[in-house]
Amino acid sequence: MSGPAITPMLTSLAARAGLPENASLVEVVEAVRSMPYGRPRERSARGALAEWRGTCSTKHALLAAILAEHWPDTRPRLVHRVYRCTPEDASRSFGPAAAAAVPEEGLWDVHRYLIIDLNGNRVVIDVTFPSGAGWDGATSMPLACGQGTDHPAGPDPDADKRALEEAYCDPAVREPFIAALSEPATPLRGGPV
Repeated sequence: MSGPAITPMLTSLAARAGLPENASLVEVVEAVRSMPYGRPRERSARGALAEWRGTCSTKHALLAAILAEHWPDTRPRLVHRVYRCTPEDASRSFGPAAAAAVPEEGLWDVHRYLIIDLNGNRVVIDVTFPSGAGWDGATSMPLACGQGTDHPAGPDPDADKRALEEAYCDPAVREPFIAALSEPATPLRGGPV
């Protein structure tokens, strides 16, 4: 799959990531994955692109928008996973700074990822962190979070995620964890938000 028509969002991504005009699906996925982890001031796909950094929410929103426009046959769908993270999980996955931000009893988080259809298969895409192995263009990527309950996003994915965060997460506990994930030493293999 290659050769999408260039539109403003893809043009901006291609310019920033140094992609060719006829970038492949794999190149686009990897370009979004290469963006540093961190919250953009404007928590949106456009904000992530403008600031060249994003979280699971903004990076997957950006990728879903580009895929829907240029590779509609992939049928990109955003999914939110509610999961519990313990200090041990955080240490193993993200390193000591993130682990130090997780209380002893753990914390609840909501992670966003993407599902696409590819050659008749359902493929999981998770571009949250630039570290780790890249996408092979065929098989599912590992999720940057633990086991949990998945919730397909509806027409307003941001509202869906906010509702899940309000139902499960304690902002006073979650926000320091997210900030720790943005520190340069993180993550070791992937992570939430």
